[in-house]
Amino acid sequence: MRLTTQSLKKQLSVQSHHDSAKSANTKQPLLLKLVLAWLAGAAFVFALAPYDFWLVALLSPLVLYWLLLPTMSNWRAFWLGEMYGMGLWSVGAFWLFTSIHTYGDTPTLLALLMIGFVGLGMGLFHGALAVIFNRFVAKQPLSFASLWVVQEWLKTWLFTGFPWLFVGYAYTAQPWLTSLAPIFGVLALSFVSVFVSASLVEAARKKYRYLIPSSVMLLASVALWLIAPQWTTPKGTPNLKVSLVQGNIPQDLKWLQEYQIQTLGIYAGLSKTEWGQDIILWPESSIPMFQTDAMPFISQIAAQARESNSAWLTGIPYVDVINEYDPKVDKYEPFYNSVIALGADAKGLYKKQNLVPVGEYIPFEGMLDWALPNLMGGTMSFRSGSAHQAPLQVKNHPVGVAICYEVAYPDTTRRNAKNTDFLLTVSNDAWFGTSAGPLQHLQMVQMRSIETGRWFMRATNTGVTAIINDKGNIVAKAPAFERTVLRGEIQSRVGNTPFMRWGSYPILALAALLLLISWLIRKTR
Repeated sequence: MRLTTQSLKKQLSVQSHHDSAKSANTKQPLLLKLVLAWLAGAAFVFALAPYDFWLVALLSPLVLYWLLLPTMSNWRAFWLGEMYGMGLWSVGAFWLFTSIHTYGDTPTLLALLMIGFVGLGMGLFHGALAVIFNRFVAKQPLSFASLWVVQEWLKTWLFTGFPWLFVGYAYTAQPWLTSLAPIFGVLALSFVSVFVSASLVEAARKKYRYLIPSSVMLLASVALWLIAPQWTTPKGTPNLKVSLVQGNIPQDLKWLQEYQIQTLGIYAGLSKTEWGQDIILWPESSIPMFQTDAMPFISQIAAQARESNSAWLTGIPYVDVINEYDPKVDKYEPFYNSVIALGADAKGLYKKQNLVPVGEYIPFEGMLDWALPNLMGGTMSFRSGSAHQAPLQVKNHPVGVAICYEVAYPDTTRRNAKNTDFLLTVSNDAWFGTSAGPLQHLQMVQMRSIETGRWFMRATNTGVTAIINDKGNIVAKAPAFERTVLRGEIQSRVGNTPFMRWGSYPILALAALLLLISWLIRKTR
């Protein structure tokens, strides 16, 4: 049979078309899976406040587990995990857009790009999870849940941490699972939830053996809920009457020098009817100047508190010495984001430990001085407080403190809660407007109450100001974006929960053990 030039061209054309179609078929599934991974991560936001559809917390990791099960290259696995993380953070933390665009005067497009970069960077945690799951351990629910817990834990300290959007927070209002929190912390809730998610995928593949340990975990959690062990008990002293002052100062005016006196007047005016309460609490940086600059005002309010037999606690930028510029080192003296206790039977100072990158300090400031002298020279960064600070003493009660963002750190809060009768947190969530950010923040405070078995009083600038009991239930809440005072009572409790003693170490040790076993199984196959 003779092969003519025309017939050869025809065959090559058919073969080329076949190869192109085959190439398209291999690319299309990956593209669809990447989109599906992004959507699964993005959907997780509906598991958290204000939506609280906790079933989404089961479905979201379930999709990622299913996508990672087939045999694939590490590069493919990485991008599936990365896209999941990008969806999780670019949507779940979209409240950052308000602070970047509205209050940071950043153009819309650039602000959106910055949110995308946050998603890209934070997505690396799930990208690494996916690669390790694909390459180093046996692909099964126990290893997947263990890796998930490890990457959440890394977010509590790596590069100063950004411990947001944990799976366990989706169950804050579900006591049948939060019964584990006083023992093992929020990471245990994440472990159980993700393990159940992966086990459901295996059950759909007719591998039912993982449903047994899943059921055991859930039954143990439900049993704890029904038994209701009292990890902490009431101290037996009368409840303290508290007034939480919400100034509702617009964020774009809060730090203007010409508005400082007006801000002080607003808080002093709101407090006029509250003197005589056991505790009057003002929010984070409600005095928007150093204590050295506001001393006459502070002395006046402290005297009023003493005369009324009230303890007065307020957020304030605090400097240990006069905050003067030192030209020798091109720096200011160290200063802190603080809470100070004054008035009747009140003393102590707490300095914030976990600072917000860029918002409160410049990352790698000392390292970048030589490279970017014009940008870094003369900057004013807050300094971190010691990890071992004495509680405030208020009305003969030791009180633990968490300032704003650091209440998201489980182990920081549990250390601060030791040997205290109750806890307080102050915040300024005006940065995030009416987005989901402030409600997600409040949800974390609720989880910290459950973990420590302590009541929390929370005073904020614009909301959500609230009183939370030892079970994580909101006892009283002020309307957001209103200038108001929330009145209520705080119960004192004594005793330490297991989580306060051991922290996250038991669940991390379990995760490490399971990953080691899974790695050995993978290695011997």
